[in-house]
Amino acid sequence: MSKERNMLSVWFFIGVLLTIYGAVILIASISNWSSPSTAVLAKYHSGVWEGILLLLIGAFYVLRFRPRPKHKKYD
Repeated sequence: MSKERNMLSVWFFIGVLLTIYGAVILIASISNWSSPSTAVLAKYHSGVWEGILLLLIGAFYVLRFRPRPKHKKYD
């Protein structure tokens, strides 16, 4: 008569946060694409690459640790 609790992994929530941060950084960087700052390495648009990287890492964590239904054992 024991009930099993379905708990979410903390890595799922970290993946969601990384995905959200990646999307925000990517959108902000794309909006500033036409007028980059005067910094030395601004021509490489590092914000775009950081946004893409965070989106990929976040999507990996979300897909890897997403909640799944458990298979029931038959007696």
